[in-house]
Amino acid sequence: MAEYYLEFEKPVKLIDEQIIELETSDEPDAHLTEIEKLKGKRRVELEKIFSGLSRWQRVQLARHPKRPFSLDYINKLAPDFVELHGDRHYGDDPSLVGGFGSIDGQTILFIGQQKGRNTNENLFRNFGMMRPEGYRKAYRLMKLAEKFNIPVVSLIDTPGAYPGLGAEERGQGEAIARNLMEMSKLRVPILVIIIGEGASGGALGIGVCDRMLMLENTWYSVISPEGCASILWRDAGQASDAADAMKVTPKDLLEIGICDRIVEEPLGGAHRQPDEMADILKSVIREEIETLLKTEPDAFLNQRIARYDAMGVFTESS
Repeated sequence: MAEYYLEFEKPVKLIDEQIIELETSDEPDAHLTEIEKLKGKRRVELEKIFSGLSRWQRVQLARHPKRPFSLDYINKLAPDFVELHGDRHYGDDPSLVGGFGSIDGQTILFIGQQKGRNTNENLFRNFGMMRPEGYRKAYRLMKLAEKFNIPVVSLIDTPGAYPGLGAEERGQGEAIARNLMEMSKLRVPILVIIIGEGASGGALGIGVCDRMLMLENTWYSVISPEGCASILWRDAGQASDAADAMKVTPKDLLEIGICDRIVEEPLGGAHRQPDEMADILKSVIREEIETLLKTEPDAFLNQRIARYDAMGVFTESS
């Protein structure tokens, strides 16, 4: 895929084009000094842009077509990863990948929503929108992990659960609800990481956890900013205002106790340095899992109840 720039990244694009022009000239060695100056200028421009991102710009970054997806991370984190398929009820759902792999000798169940890089892949992966069999596959694998005392790492990146007729006929709502109930009771650690978009029940269906982490340029909400704007103002073009009103970014969610930790991305976003981002994520997962494994299996349910009870605010009137 050719380099892709979001609108607010255009100043970087101009510098990149100058660098490429010099590097591909007949005598690139003659331009080394100029190339280094341009690279320094590029870094300054990236720092300027990414130090003041709006909520809507972070939403756009979470959807960047070159951003690493679940399988990109899993294959780098755990080269011995073995994917498992099927829900043992209806079939397999390619929008949800799941299987076992290890990080530094610790076996982990990885589950994650998977988008595609092109039209054919997106049709195969259903744009990362899970069907009932995806949620049931995830539940089957989590029960398998529980049987062998293996921690779960769930990577979330979805625009929502698939709203198609077939999915509803096969029990989309029931599949998500069952996952919420069963994940609450799971006797092994569950670490959830938002790596891109975290929308609606599509995210929550594999999102019950002991610790919830968000990469720096991601979002998590009950509905997309465009969906919210369409409902409230009958205008999806006001998505930027909706993102501000809903407070969908990691910083917002950390402040209200939904997100437990923000994972910083390399300068310019995860899509610019995917290998470095994978290394950061590996270190974070290793640290979080090591801490969570100290919890007694019987304690997970009560801790999760306390975690979710603490979310939200209410008052009682006399």
